[in-house]
Amino acid sequence: MKRLLAAGTGDIYCLGKAFRNGEAGQRHNPEFTLLEWYRCGWDEHQLMGEVADLISQIYTANGQPPVAVHRGSYADYFAEMLAVDPHAATLDQLQQLAVAAGSHSWAGETRANCLDLLFSVQVEPRLPQGLVFVYDYPACQSALAQTTTNSQGHLVSRRFEAFLNGMELANGYFELRDGAEQGQRFAADIRARSAANKPVVALDNHLIAALQQGLPSCAGVALGVDRLLMQLQGADSIAQVMPFSWDRC
Repeated sequence: MKRLLAAGTGDIYCLGKAFRNGEAGQRHNPEFTLLEWYRCGWDEHQLMGEVADLISQIYTANGQPPVAVHRGSYADYFAEMLAVDPHAATLDQLQQLAVAAGSHSWAGETRANCLDLLFSVQVEPRLPQGLVFVYDYPACQSALAQTTTNSQGHLVSRRFEAFLNGMELANGYFELRDGAEQGQRFAADIRARSAANKPVVALDNHLIAALQQGLPSCAGVALGVDRLLMQLQGADSIAQVMPFSWDRC
């Protein structure tokens, strides 16, 4: 879709199937439905507003009261739950917290992995009910997002995640437009996967070429439709909202 944006499509969306090998469980299925869209000339905060409007309208159309909406930075929620600034904390501090939350094997993990663990097991379960937007993630988790300096002088990534009643629902970015920077990030990901003995993924040269050609300033988000249906129907498992879950294929 970014290659299409670089070719001049303007605002664009796709509702279709996505696939992740080996992910199956209460909230995961190897095949799932994803709604992804991009808004040219918007930033991540404008896009959060549209996601909130969409979810609120869906709740109302389903005969349910409007969902409560909350917004807060990654650092705000992290500090509230763990009394630690995730941007200022040293790697050693994060590893000690990860060991306490997981096991001794986390003593040698990377900053990004420690933050992932701590947020998923100690922050996410304690987020407010309703629709919660968490923004300004650590720079080490920038992925496909631009970075900026926050008011405390820390480098943060301009991305957000949306959680609906404690369940991760959507992931959005103020999209990175620098092809050289994206190439460096891809290369770093490949080195990290190799060091972790994970299968190495080929460099996405088509995307890098599209960014070099010129991606318009835009924000994009991907929203898990099956998880939204789970919340609307009060389902305990993703299998309850799918015609054929993985174990029935």
